[in-house]
Amino acid sequence: MRPEDETADSEFQAIINKGQINPEMVERIRVEQLKVRDIDLTKYCAIIAGGSPFDISTPLEQRSDLQNEVQAFFNRLFTKMIPQDFPFLGACSGNGLLGSFCGVNISTKFAESIGPVEITLTEEAKNDDLLKGFPQKIQALVGHKEACDNVPSEAVLLASSGPCPVQMFRIKENIYATQFHPEADEEQFSLRIDIYKDYGYFDPSEVDRLKSVIKDVSVPESNEILKRFVSKYKSK
Repeated sequence: MRPEDETADSEFQAIINKGQINPEMVERIRVEQLKVRDIDLTKYCAIIAGGSPFDISTPLEQRSDLQNEVQAFFNRLFTKMIPQDFPFLGACSGNGLLGSFCGVNISTKFAESIGPVEITLTEEAKNDDLLKGFPQKIQALVGHKEACDNVPSEAVLLASSGPCPVQMFRIKENIYATQFHPEADEEQFSLRIDIYKDYGYFDPSEVDRLKSVIKDVSVPESNEILKRFVSKYKSK
């Protein structure tokens, strides 16, 4: 969902690396290029959806046709995916798109500045395959202008933070969404700071300060979530 080639390629490679995925098992779809209108779920074992500069909270009259096409793509996907409980992990924009589809308001109320944040796992997380055995509090990398105002009515809240109450939720047994970026590390976020400095996430004068904030940050549990998702659902 990232129109910028550099960030799109970097995010894809980060998902491959952190998820420890065999690239030969992956089909990459750049939804924003509008070359794929629909997905045949029988071809796949799981779907991972990453971030995007598109904001769901943008008023309809101010959205681009491209953003509307991207959101329509995901609405069609969720219409098929949720009844099947098809394995899905949506991060950041993937989280907002899923939450919006489920009727949750997406707003700027719980935006978070770029950097590490302490996330608290809920009681329900203790028995979840992606989170079991973790300490109650973990670190993750965030940076978003909008978030879910609340948890979808049919979902289980798995993680929360002070600035953003809905950090991770699960629908049914196999559909996950995270507001944080489980694929991210210092290198990834440093690139995104450079590319998106004029996109309204932060004041462009803050570039050097934000890079210092993420310097040497380690988020092993956050990265492990992605790895566990891949391990659980990949084709044998």
